[in-house]
Amino acid sequence: MNDQRLRLDLTALADEVTSVDLRDRTLRTSRRLGIQRAVATSAAALVLIAAAAGTAFAIRPNESPPPLPADTPSVTATPTPTPTPTPTPSNSAGDTPGAPPSGGSSTNTPTVQFGKLFYGPASVTFVKTANLRSWTPGGSTTRLLALPDIAFKGRMSVSSDGHRVAWVDSNNDLIVSDADGSDRQAIRSNVDAYCVGAAWSPDRRQLLFREIAELGPGRYGMLDMHSAKKTVRWWTIETRACSAFWSADGQTIAMATDYGVTLYGPDGTKKRVVPGFSRDGWQTDDVVSLAPDGSLVALLRHKPDGDAGDVARDLRVNVVLDTRTGKQISLPLGGRTLHQVYFQSDGSMVVRVKTSNGYAVLLVDEDGKKVSETAEPASLKDMQILAVVD
Repeated sequence: MNDQRLRLDLTALADEVTSVDLRDRTLRTSRRLGIQRAVATSAAALVLIAAAAGTAFAIRPNESPPPLPADTPSVTATPTPTPTPTPTPSNSAGDTPGAPPSGGSSTNTPTVQFGKLFYGPASVTFVKTANLRSWTPGGSTTRLLALPDIAFKGRMSVSSDGHRVAWVDSNNDLIVSDADGSDRQAIRSNVDAYCVGAAWSPDRRQLLFREIAELGPGRYGMLDMHSAKKTVRWWTIETRACSAFWSADGQTIAMATDYGVTLYGPDGTKKRVVPGFSRDGWQTDDVVSLAPDGSLVALLRHKPDGDAGDVARDLRVNVVLDTRTGKQISLPLGGRTLHQVYFQSDGSMVVRVKTSNGYAVLLVDEDGKKVSETAEPASLKDMQILAVVD
């Protein structure tokens, strides 16, 4: 083999080896690029799928999770219950949502109310006539008709609606008038002015009075104000009772008798004597007010040598008594001196007390609890309450 032949063979062999190597590298490179491109494509696809899945989960938050692989143990997921808010207990049954609780000061409007109070002078020693006045707590006073002094010294009375006034004049005539002085009528003559005067029944139909007699206490009669002839139904009993006051139910009349108090029916039948009074013990001269059912009585109680006041007309009160037991009933006076008490038809009481500047009136409910208190106008300082009407 000569040198020329050897060089040609080596050259051919190198070209063959180089060609194979380049082809292999080209194939490997092409294969690697294909794999990278496939991986990149797959990754991009996965990113797009993940993004789409995330969007789907965002839009559908309650979508169930994907199934677990087959070799993963099966677990049943128990949903966690949503806690139910526990309602706050109501402090009072019947409270309206959004409204203040029952019994709060903003909703505690008492049903017990003051009626209209009628006043007359506490003393008429130096006057011949004086005006009747009226006042409702929270309002102003009103001047009403002028009455002779004998009306205030005797047992004048105001009807339960406050429209009519009855009294006996110095001629012993029974007079009835409107509270403003109009429609004045003389109803009957020969009537005692100081013992009973004329006591209105709660229904305003009858007037209890006592006829003057030359001997004895005189007879008691019920004058029918609704009858055309003002007929009278006479009591058949004889008694020396005075200072009559009706209960609001119309079934009982309390009168001062034998130094104490006796209760009668509308026909004059005797019901019972209030215990605790005697000639040498406690005494009274006036019945000021009587509870609607006759169970309690307000009056001035004193000893024989005590301050009896003006026996002709004294409406001061220092005790309220149970008419069956004679037991004294306590009142929410706040340490002040009791001056007057009047029962209203609902069982509440208007209680007048002495203050440093004059007087105040308390509204006390049927259970003996104070509902409200109002100072009286200064113009009523020298006057006494004659009646309280609804």
